[in-house]
Amino acid sequence: MENHILINEFPEFSEKISDLKQTDNHFKKLFNDYDEVNGKIKHYEAGEQNHTTDEFLTELRKIRLHLKDEIYEYLKTQP
Repeated sequence: MENHILINEFPEFSEKISDLKQTDNHFKKLFNDYDEVNGKIKHYEAGEQNHTTDEFLTELRKIRLHLKDEIYEYLKTQP
């Protein structure tokens, strides 16, 4: 099982991620949304709750990917 936390996904932006979480409300929301979806995926993949469908898990992964793309674009535009 891969670890999809943002600092692992974007190590080149680790300092910027830490700073923006503290100072930028828009980024903080994106970060929290990503973290929440990622946590759900990890929870289901670990088998802690196996009462989900493959379709639902796939949808969560799509949401995570969309958020990851949005976060990456946002990080690139920040000084």
